[in-house]
Order: sequence, then C-alpha cells, then structure tokens
Amino acid sequence: MVPFRKMHGLGNDFVVLDARAGALPVTPARAAAIADRHRGVGCDQFILLEPPPPGADVFMRIRNPDGSEAGACGNATRCVASLVADERGADRVVVRTIAGDLPVERLPGGLWRADMGPARLSWRDVPLAREVDTLHLPLALGPVADPAACSMGNPHATFFVPDLDAIDVARLGPALERDPIFPDRANIGFAQVLGPDRIRLVIWERGAGLTLACGSGACATIVNAARRGLTGRRAAVAMPGGELVMEWREADGHVLMTGPVATAFTGTLDLEAFAP
Repeated sequence: MVPFRKMHGLGNDFVVLDARAGALPVTPARAAAIADRHRGVGCDQFILLEPPPPGADVFMRIRNPDGSEAGACGNATRCVASLVADERGADRVVVRTIAGDLPVERLPGGLWRADMGPARLSWRDVPLAREVDTLHLPLALGPVADPAACSMGNPHATFFVPDLDAIDVARLGPALERDPIFPDRANIGFAQVLGPDRIRLVIWERGAGLTLACGSGACATIVNAARRGLTGRRAAVAMPGGELVMEWREADGHVLMTGPVATAFTGTLDLEAFAP
C-alpha cells in the first residue's frame, strides 16, 4: 500500500505520490487509471515526486489524466513546493520538471509564489506546425478566432473574447486542442479582459479537459494579453476555482504566479489494483 496526498490549487487537483525513497511501479496507464474520477482517486494531473537532481530540491513528474506527460503545471508546482518546504523548514525550494527549474517561495497568508520561467514566444518553441506570427494565429472555430500563442513549458493558445459566458468551451476546446497547427496538441484558453489589471479565464487543458484553474494557462494569458496591449504586465486572473496574481517580469521575461495551496485528504493506494 502506497501513501498518497490529494492536493489542489484553486480546485485544480492532483494525486501526489512520493517515489523519492524508491521507485514505484507507475506506468502511464496506471497513472491514467488512478486519475479516473469514477474508478480511481480522480484528479486533473497525476504527480510523482522523484529524487532531486543537482541544483533542485525535488523532481516533479506530471501526467495528464490520459497518461500523457506534461512539462509544466503551475498549481501543482506550488503544492509540491509547499510539501518540500514544510519538510525542510524552508521558505524557498526549487522544483525541477522536464521543462526546467521552478523556484518557489513562501509568502505571508498561506500564499506561494512560483517563478515559472520565461515565456517562449517563437513558433518553434510553442511548438507550431509551421512558421506563423505567434501573436496572431490563423485559427478560428465558431465564434472564436485570432488567438495568441506561447509556451510555458507546455503549449498554450489564448482566445480573447468579449463575453466569456457566451462561449461553449466544452464544445470548442477538444477540436482546438487537436488542430493540426499544434503538432503536440495545446492548452486552449478563453479570456475576457475586464480591465488593465483583471482577466477572466476558462481553460481547456490538453489531455485533461475543463479544469477549475490552470496555473500555466494563467501565465500564458497574462503574457498574451500584455503582448496584445490589452493589460499591463501584472493582473489578477480569475478562473472558476479562484484567482491567481500574475506578473510578467520585464527585466528577464519570467512569469511569476502567486496563489494558495491545499490538501484535501490523504490515503493509501494498492498500485497493483490499477492497470499495469
């Protein structure tokens, strides 16, 4: 029986297993089975903690509910950082993912600020299937068109809409995620700018579908909104699960994300009971 934690950031929830003391038999299929909300524990992303490589305090492996591997997850980064920081009695830790190092620091009021690294803006970095202007993708479906794209360690496209409530995200999201312009699929954001420092956002996550919040999606949204001149470089991003405070730092292009973390419950899993 293997211990696990069910954690979330603004309702974006994770099953967290700790493999730092020894490898666990977690395959992509087994991670997907555990992530199933009807036959498993259920989560937006499955998180495996692995031994820290040099220069980091922990390695975080991220799998979507379909078993595919993700390079970034902002809400999970804060959750994992809080665990490791509490273990060490520290206020700052470095979380490494397949996309790079993410420094996270404890702030007053139960908040955590993660440096999600620089936004990558070239078409190859997103990646896109061909050379196009990432500020204006030639992509449209139904009432949405002209998204901006960037990479936050995973691919994102942001559609800016006048009325978010009028958008059928559950219908549009799956087709846009798999549009041929995204060779690795993409996270699709639908954003309504409410003011120079406030944005509403709903995300269709690659491999996960609709989620209550998406940290890397909020990162991409502030970057794309600022690039379009729709907001400043700092804004509150309100999602169905709550708000993150985002800043696209001018000095180095890094994106800072501030928000809470929570543990919903803990338990144990018989890994052999799930798909091999």
